Amino acid sequence: MSAEYSFFDAVCNSFDKAAGYTTFDKGILEQIKQCNSVLRLHFPVKVGDQIEVIKAYRVQHSHHKLPCKGGIRFSEMVNLDEVMALAALMTYKCAIVNVPFGGAKGGIAINPRQYDAYTLEKITRRYTTELAKKNFIGPGEDVPAPDYGTGEREMAWILDTYSTLRPGEIDAMACVTGKPVSQGGVRGRREATGLGVFYGIREVCQMPDLMARVGLTTGVKGKRIVVQGLGNVGYHTAKFFSEAGALVTGLAEFEGAIYNENGLDVEAVVAHRKATGSILNFPGATNLAKNTDALEVECDILIPAALENVINGENAGRVKAKIIGEAANGPLTPEADEILTEKGAIVIPDMYLNAGGVTVSYFEWLKNLSHVRYGRLEKRFTENQNKNMLEQIEELTGRSVSEEARKLISAGPDEVDLVRSGLEETMIAATREIVEEWKKHPGIRDMRTAAFVVAINKVGTTYTELGIFP
Repeated sequence: MSAEYSFFDAVCNSFDKAAGYTTFDKGILEQIKQCNSVLRLHFPVKVGDQIEVIKAYRVQHSHHKLPCKGGIRFSEMVNLDEVMALAALMTYKCAIVNVPFGGAKGGIAINPRQYDAYTLEKITRRYTTELAKKNFIGPGEDVPAPDYGTGEREMAWILDTYSTLRPGEIDAMACVTGKPVSQGGVRGRREATGLGVFYGIREVCQMPDLMARVGLTTGVKGKRIVVQGLGNVGYHTAKFFSEAGALVTGLAEFEGAIYNENGLDVEAVVAHRKATGSILNFPGATNLAKNTDALEVECDILIPAALENVINGENAGRVKAKIIGEAANGPLTPEADEILTEKGAIVIPDMYLNAGGVTVSYFEWLKNLSHVRYGRLEKRFTENQNKNMLEQIEELTGRSVSEEARKLISAGPDEVDLVRSGLEETMIAATREIVEEWKKHPGIRDMRTAAFVVAINKVGTTYTELGIFP
């Protein structure tokens, strides 16, 4: 892979490839492609007895819909090119899954493992203050979320800082998503991205024509799955596939990879890692020499759920999976895309497959704006309605159901049930829309280009219909 590889250029190249299948004016296409606002920050933070200058970014890619939406990552690898690329992908992702946000992304160039919680809190609060000064955060402007290296804790710090700076703002809780439930978060957010990955791949696996193309049977049951990355997204993806009857045969983390052709117990692997600090030497599994070796083992579905560029021109030819589901952002380079397309593999692109996080973030944002927990208004009504229907059926038939069945039939939806239902509908609808677009254009060879066409059509239509011109 070239040292000059640009993630943002790769996204723009994919955009240009798809733009030829649309009919928009060149000027509109150029406007969609470019990042509207780029904020580059340097601010001092006292770390121990030293002053450290922290480098950070926030990029708002598109304002065709507001607020902008996108995560904040803490990683020493963070750079402007990466943040711009991820912001652009957020615009296209939101468009594909019909979430009314423009794309954004943020990053702080630090290794969070090198700082204690107190210092991380200072850095996060100062970053939030800088964003607020420049109007780069707010319920109607720009709504961050967790990403690599951040989580509920950091989002709670952001909320508290913003609320302090905007006293009395009634919708302040909607300034950030991915918060703890006690701070206005939504149940189901933590597992949302991994569950969305599962729903998206499952829908592809239920399409007979696509499965015939790669020589697999329909359904996920019995499919051999390899997951690279056992963080929040990778763990939940592996967990949901395992519960659906698939065989998780390989798992990889930064310390190495393990493989067992008969399947791995995901929960047991996580417990083993917690106890030993590594997934290696898991009982019954074979250690692989490098964590990237997991990308090349025999399997039906490969799910890279770690960082970008892990599959590139050098190793793509050795990937044996028939389906590659991009749970991470940008795990394949353009060269890898071409090689895998030539081999006949189906690459399910990140730009919609990992949209579970932003979809459920949208639900959280709506919850914060409405100030009502999902299920609060209808749960008991639905329960009572279901109980009445069940009693009527029992009376008419003269038969009674078991107590376990009674509880299942009469239960009203909790918040997590409604959130998961909304996510499942979103991912199924998006998958079908992309595949329909793919079938419409014989010249399109891959699913990524079809997904870009769907996104460009939606964003371009918004620009055209609203006449967003100076």
